[in-house]
Amino acid sequence: QKYLCSNCNNVLKKALQTLCGHRYCSACLSWIVRNNKNAICQKCKEEDPSTLSEGSLLAEERAFGDAAINKEISELKVHCVTLGCSWSGIMKNFEEHQSLCEYALIPCHTGCGHMVMRKKLADHLENGCVNNVTMCQKCKRSLSSSEYQVNKRISLNWYLIIFFPFFFFQQNRSTLLINKDGCRFSEVGCSFRGSKEKIKEHEKTAVGAHMLLLLQHIKQLKASLCAAAKAANGSIPQPELNVNENKLHVFENIVAVLNKEVETSNLEIMAFRRQSELDQNIIRGLELKIAELHRCLTQKDAGLSSLHKSLLFSEQASYDGVFLWKITDVGRKLQDSVTGRTVSLYSPAFYTAKYGYKVCLRVYLNGDGTGKGTHVSLFFVVMKGDYDALLPWPFRHKVTFMLLDQNNREHIIDAFRPDLTSASFQRPVNDMNVASGCPMFLPLSRLQSPKYAYVKEDTLFLKCIVE
Repeated sequence: QKYLCSNCNNVLKKALQTLCGHRYCSACLSWIVRNNKNAICQKCKEEDPSTLSEGSLLAEERAFGDAAINKEISELKVHCVTLGCSWSGIMKNFEEHQSLCEYALIPCHTGCGHMVMRKKLADHLENGCVNNVTMCQKCKRSLSSSEYQVNKRISLNWYLIIFFPFFFFQQNRSTLLINKDGCRFSEVGCSFRGSKEKIKEHEKTAVGAHMLLLLQHIKQLKASLCAAAKAANGSIPQPELNVNENKLHVFENIVAVLNKEVETSNLEIMAFRRQSELDQNIIRGLELKIAELHRCLTQKDAGLSSLHKSLLFSEQASYDGVFLWKITDVGRKLQDSVTGRTVSLYSPAFYTAKYGYKVCLRVYLNGDGTGKGTHVSLFFVVMKGDYDALLPWPFRHKVTFMLLDQNNREHIIDAFRPDLTSASFQRPVNDMNVASGCPMFLPLSRLQSPKYAYVKEDTLFLKCIVE
């Protein structure tokens, strides 16, 4: 059951897990959300309608890809259920097999309406497809592919029987003698050999080469006839010469027809190539459009991210000079400070007044300067603000630091007045000035002592008051 979609009840495709814990195909969830406003998980309704909650609301952004289930599904052992097919393997290879399965029924691409096995499509096109017809230029009849080939062979054979009976029977005798695994054009010089299927494929793809071999063979016959006529030195009666000339004329006509067929094939190939180039241009155009849309989406995502950060900052910002900083995961952050992975932490920015100075705190949990390794160091940082041009400089307000005892017994308090000559309190040129404050704010031994509650549930609170 865990591999089945909660909507279509088929094996999950690109599984997504919702906040309520149920799984959907990616396409199914997209369809449900698109066609239903405020869609509720159907499985939640079926299991216990009384437990429906906000988590049962379906939305694509509230679901996440279930990589573990997708991996398990891709490795499931499966087999093809198409009659006659013996393929078996794992799910991730099944889609590829479906596109190649020789026993699968597929529609004939000519639009004749027949469903045929993939492996029998070639035979269907050659022998059974009513739409796969050719107009014979001689008899003006519409013939199937196989009938057209037979018709051409009969026409050629009649020419040979009438004008070259000896040559015709010699040709047929040699055809009977050759190995049935050889190409039908072997008598004119083609050396290809292989299985019936490979010979079929070869004869389809080597039409041009076979035409050239026939042309060469006919030229040789013409040359030998001319040579024989010259050797006779005029002793051959005129009627026989006329017959020979007629024979040559017939052969030349046959070659002209064959050449025309080759030209037609070449024109078709060129048309296919042009169409392929047009398709490639369309694909490239679509790829460029997709890239442009992706770029626009990236820009919009960046804009949304910036707005989200601004919103968070607005929610957390203080505008009265009093700031309370909650630091969680103190144990891990202290260890990161000791190892040098994250030496210091910056607080969110806050303001001394609505249009006042922009400032923040910087803490070294493992100390800095004279307090390194022995104390917690706490510093005050003046930042570049939006209203600096209207404020008096240097910064001269008293600053008070507090580390709160969470049992409300003994808070740590330290205060200082700014050194007006220090660069730390002049109008900022960069995003923030050099931090200034108390490098020996609190001994580490006291921070970790069980007598006090400065750290409770791995959390501490620092407070800053700007008078």
